[in-house]
Order: sequence, then C-alpha cells, then structure tokens
Amino acid sequence: MVSGRSRRRAMVVNLVSLAVAVLLAVFVFLRRGDGTSAAEALAAPAVRLALDAGAEAEPPVATAPPPAAAEQDGGTDPIDRAIAPDGGVPFHPGATRYRSPFAKPGAGPPAVVKVAFLLNSIDGYDVKTGTFTADFFVSFTSDREIPPLNLQFPNGKLEGKEVLADKPSFKLMRLSGTFKSPADLRKYPFDAQELKIVIEDDFRGIDQLRFVADHERTQLARGFRAVGWSVQFVEGRTVEQSYPDRFAGDDLFYSRYTFALGVERYATSAAFKVFVPAFVIVLISLLGMWVPAEEMEVRSNSGAPMLAGAVLFHFALMQELPATVYLSRADKLMLGVYVCLALGMISTWWMFLVKEHNVEKVFKIARVTVPVVSVIVMALACLA
Repeated sequence: MVSGRSRRRAMVVNLVSLAVAVLLAVFVFLRRGDGTSAAEALAAPAVRLALDAGAEAEPPVATAPPPAAAEQDGGTDPIDRAIAPDGGVPFHPGATRYRSPFAKPGAGPPAVVKVAFLLNSIDGYDVKTGTFTADFFVSFTSDREIPPLNLQFPNGKLEGKEVLADKPSFKLMRLSGTFKSPADLRKYPFDAQELKIVIEDDFRGIDQLRFVADHERTQLARGFRAVGWSVQFVEGRTVEQSYPDRFAGDDLFYSRYTFALGVERYATSAAFKVFVPAFVIVLISLLGMWVPAEEMEVRSNSGAPMLAGAVLFHFALMQELPATVYLSRADKLMLGVYVCLALGMISTWWMFLVKEHNVEKVFKIARVTVPVVSVIVMALACLA
C-alpha cells in the first residue's frame, strides 16, 4: 500500500507542476489576445457586382480613396468642369448617370480593357503577417485606345516597374512588390490560403475605364513554385468597386482587377509538426494509468509535467500565427490534449482522497475509464 509520506510527496509534485502549467497557460492566452484592431473595424469599401460572368465578388479591401488627379492625356480634370453655383459639392450640369464631380460626362463609352497576368514567383509568404513578395507580368489590351493608366495596388506597394510596351491599345509591364492577404487559419495546420494582387486605376471610374479578366492568359510561369505550399488554383477577377460616401453624390464606381492564387499547406508536414507531438504527449501521460498504485510518485510524474510540456508546445505553435478571434484546428486539438491530461491527473488525485483500502479499486476503474474517454476526446478534437 502507499505510505502517507509518499502520498504527501506525490501531492506536492502534482501541485507544483500544476501551478507552473497554469501560470504558463495564463501567459500564453494573455499573449494571444484579440486580433481585431480598431482599423479593421472601420467600414470597408463596397463592391457592387462582378464584371465577368460567373466571377465571385471579392471581399472589400479598405484603401485610400482615389485622388482628384489631373488628366494625363492633356484634357481637363473632370472636377474642374463641375460647378457649385450654391456652394457645396460641385456637380456636372446635365449629368444623368453619375453625380460625382470625378465622373466625366460626355466621354462616350468606356474603354473595355482585357487584363492578362503571368505570375513569375511568390517569395517570403508569412502567415503571421499575411505578407508576400511577388514578381509578375501584366498586360492591358483593348480594341480602342486605352486612356493613360495611373495604377495603384490597394493591398500592397510596388518596388520595381519595367514598361515593356506602351502602345495606344496594348501595354505590357513587369512589376514586383510586396502585398498583403490576411490568412484564414480556422483549419490550421491543414489550411488553404488565397494570395491576392489587386490592381485599380487611381482616379478613372467605370464611366471611362472597365477592366475584364483575360482568363486564358491568367497563369503561372513555367517552373513556378511556392515553397512549403501546393498550388490549388489560379484565377483572375474583376469587380466594380465603390468607396464609403466621402461626400454628397459620391456615386462613382471604379473598376478593380484581382489576381488570386490558391495555395494549400502540405498535409504530411502539417501532421508531423502539430498532430504527432500532441498525440505523443497524451500517450505518455496515459502510460501512467498502468503504473501500480504503490508507485504513486511515478504515476504523478506521468501527468503533471506533461501538462507543462503541452502548454509550452502550444505556446510555440502560436508564435508562428497571428492573433485571431476564433480557434484554429490546432487550438481545438490542444484543448483535447489538456482535457486528457486533466483526466489522468484527476484519477491520480482521486487516489489521494479515498481511504487506503479503496485505492486499488480506484486504480482499476481509472485504468479502463481514462484511456477510453481520452480516445473519444481526441477524436472529437480532431474532427471539430
């Protein structure tokens, strides 16, 4: 039977280990925090409709509003032609479609421009920040003269630009820059991400310029690779983009082109990195269920130290991820690990609380019940 001295010593080991684990857990979850910033909570621009048949409207991206730039083709800035006889926001007399002073009434039908996109490389994709660098070719083709383009990239910034062709109806550029696409980590570590490069003219609305995705020429360069990820799809989309009302009569939409690259994490690597260590922690703790009741110190050491190890492992995982307002699949798996470790510790403490002649009975019940319940808990954690 277990001596009183051994039981007290085992109880002390359990309490100290549990205190360390709780302190680590509190530190981890305080560091995790809430990932929603005040800037993200602001109203985002609205998307009206997809220009391409069957294309999905992309989630809106908050950007700076297009400035009132002067016409690069030598014409008059539309806002300079607008009037405000009674003060307030200028408008165009006789305008029937758009009241915005940035619209260009009488300009005729807009230039419909096909956008082709060839992605050369994606480098340095950081899931924590959602940033990556890209090098690509983009061309603009139309059956009529294309208005001078003043391109902006709402989700990134250019670092290199080379104009290879600049003809009235055809323009070709090689561009490179840094872009940002926030990651969706609900299924991490078996997650799939969509990397986007968004292009928009700086000030011409859809009354002057409309982008249309050239799907046949939206593709990847030969030998393209995204290190650590497998490519799932490549897609070009166009939408009509509006901004929150900045002033009365702000009703002009702007044409936006989005290149989307779908990538998925390699499942084998993800399983060995996250799931295998979690299951090893649970298995080691379950081995304590077969330690004889007389070896209470050994049994105690199979549970409480593993709890501290699980918290440290969870903390290491979260250092690679951004703060989120939801639980990822890895978080749910670790919650299952914590429950299994708690079951083992509770069964050991139960032996401390009962009378000595009932210790053997508790040992036999725990040896069967804890492993069975742990299997169910881990199965639910994996499927959640």
